[in-house]
Amino acid sequence: MVSMELSPLDHVHRELGAKMVPFGGWEMPVAYPAGTLDEHLACRRDAVVFDVSHLGTVRVEGPQALGLLQAAFTNDLTKVAPGRAQYTHLLDPADASVLDDIIVWWVANEVFDVMPNASNTDRVRAAIGGVETTHDRAVLAIQGPRAKERLAAVFPAAAEVGRFRVQELNWHGADCTVAGTGYTGEAGVEIAVPAAAATELWGAIVACGVMPAGLGARDTLRLEAGLPLHGHELGQGITPLQAGLGWVVAWGKPAFQGREALAAERDRGVTRLLRGIATEGRRPPRTDCAVLRQGEQIGTVTSGNFSPVLEHGIALAFLPPDIEDGAPVEIDVRGSALAGTVVPLPFVAKH
Repeated sequence: MVSMELSPLDHVHRELGAKMVPFGGWEMPVAYPAGTLDEHLACRRDAVVFDVSHLGTVRVEGPQALGLLQAAFTNDLTKVAPGRAQYTHLLDPADASVLDDIIVWWVANEVFDVMPNASNTDRVRAAIGGVETTHDRAVLAIQGPRAKERLAAVFPAAAEVGRFRVQELNWHGADCTVAGTGYTGEAGVEIAVPAAAATELWGAIVACGVMPAGLGARDTLRLEAGLPLHGHELGQGITPLQAGLGWVVAWGKPAFQGREALAAERDRGVTRLLRGIATEGRRPPRTDCAVLRQGEQIGTVTSGNFSPVLEHGIALAFLPPDIEDGAPVEIDVRGSALAGTVVPLPFVAKH
């Protein structure tokens, strides 16, 4: 049996009655007794807190740090500055597949915290070096329209951190890094707190009216917001251009890993694009279901579920680039046709 990594908050989740599941080599809470639907709607209407300690953290620092990250990643860090965060990609040099999508926290002048997906930390470190600090901290994501209002009661300085800003702050003697980032389409912050202080901070946040939420709600929230998940909308054989994320590619940089292969695809044109599909009724489309038009398969669902906000099914799928918004399609769900329409993303507007 493979041993799972555990969050510093593992005991807290179990005391709260969370359902724990394997995720990226970690055992993490998928839902608490309230259930994914209530957790999802609490994030859209009020505030929730997620434990996202399974995300990697690789610290890269020193005079060569900026150059290393510029040479590895698609985006251009010189567009931002210390105290800012940036979304970026690491590409396969052979075919420009997205090896990982990453948030970089530019903590200080020559100090960067690179945040890979859980299972991709080793491949990111192979590309950029650095020191992994994943196991030294927990990461709490407080998200929702009232997230900052509620957080202000226990950590007012963190509540003031703006969107895609990064600050080093102290909470009750614990040195934290706070970023105005998240994965829900809602306002909020993510707090990297030393492992020893994580339980106390989590408890204080929950005590001020923030509902604990699991990775099930985090997934339905990111789907409504049209955000990609590595292994579904990004990964082997999928480039940033196919995923509709060309904005993370800084063509003005002289070089980055995978640039030549990606430029070749740009010049010849993509053969598929990630699109949204809204389906009729409450029955959810699911990953790997075929997308049909006039009886012919034109794509495959990469992520699908019921939208708690829209109260019907939604899906992401790679489709031919000439399919227009409003086009009728069908999704084959276990042998029965589910009627759908190609729609623009996001399904639910991001705030």
